[in-house]
Amino acid sequence: MSKILIIEDEPAIRRVLVKILSEEDKSHEMHEAENGIEGINKIKKESYDLIISDIKMPKVDGIEVLDFLKKNSPETPIIMISGHGDLELAVNSMKKGAFDYISKPPDLNRLLTTVRNALDRNQLVVENKLLRKKISKSFEMIGKSKPINYIKDLIDKVSETDAKILVNGPNGSGKELVAKSIHNLSKRAHQSLIEVNCAAIPSELIESELFGHVKGSFTGAVKDKIGKFEAADNGTIFLDEIGDMSLSAQAKVLRVLQDNCIQKVGGAKDIKIDVRVIAATNKDLKNEIKEGNFREDLYHRLAVIIIDVPPLNSRRDDIPLLIEYFSKNISNSQGTEVKKFSKKAIDLMKKSDWTGNVRELRNVIERLIILGDEKEISEKNVKDFIKI
Repeated sequence: MSKILIIEDEPAIRRVLVKILSEEDKSHEMHEAENGIEGINKIKKESYDLIISDIKMPKVDGIEVLDFLKKNSPETPIIMISGHGDLELAVNSMKKGAFDYISKPPDLNRLLTTVRNALDRNQLVVENKLLRKKISKSFEMIGKSKPINYIKDLIDKVSETDAKILVNGPNGSGKELVAKSIHNLSKRAHQSLIEVNCAAIPSELIESELFGHVKGSFTGAVKDKIGKFEAADNGTIFLDEIGDMSLSAQAKVLRVLQDNCIQKVGGAKDIKIDVRVIAATNKDLKNEIKEGNFREDLYHRLAVIIIDVPPLNSRRDDIPLLIEYFSKNISNSQGTEVKKFSKKAIDLMKKSDWTGNVRELRNVIERLIILGDEKEISEKNVKDFIKI
């Protein structure tokens, strides 16, 4: 069953469209709006599989309806209805993201074909979205604590957009997992996620790594090289530990965010790119700005959405779920039987000081599985292998 909204100020044409589509498929659930304002109000309240809207309407026209839809429900297809003198408007609506347009009076075959194609496309979009969610489960943050549930909700909201994101959190807390979850739920999931550890690249090489270089641009540049930004074109780039990036590299990253283009080291040609940027840091960037180590303009470009990942010590109630998850994961990778942890062992681990966060917990669990008792990890094992 498909839910279709007809927005048309002429009652006769509205009735004809409803009648034709209802007779074509009796499972269609038809909704009507007699003007753009009513149409937008209906879109605010309900989700539709397809919207058919007249272009020229009083007060709020079809182009305004299209603009609203693309901002609030970008995946919903919309077919525009144009009069004989509205061809330029119809073409403009296609450039703005309309699925197609049909002329008045509507040709029956063209109307039905266009509607079928739009609904088929919408079905593919829905299936693709479900598939992305299924894939993203492998990168889902484990836990049911309040801060983790908040982060999961935030990930669901921002993944559908191209907004730049800054992920804050201590080492080992799961910042990379947040970036992977966002990418795999986004419309860019079928493209590359390129990860860059800014702290691991020497300052003299960071610009070459990020933007590439041309042959002969410096000693050792024996051939042209594609940089990380260019490799991430149409996908996502994850700039981990961006707080450790040099000021000169920061200036070039800022230009990329402003102009959506890069210039290779030693090159003079601008290369246009379309990249979603997610950055992460374990530093207080506002403090780094005060100390002159980080550009304030870059910070404001990156921090459109800020996600704060808490340390494990702040969400100890998630530790039993993490133990269960990592135990299964580690045992499966090693081809061994899953070991259980006794209640006392779990309680003791909840009291431990996890300065290394989730990464440290995972390493300790692997150590306990390898070195602990055969059938069940005991309280004694925990005391023997970790410092409480």
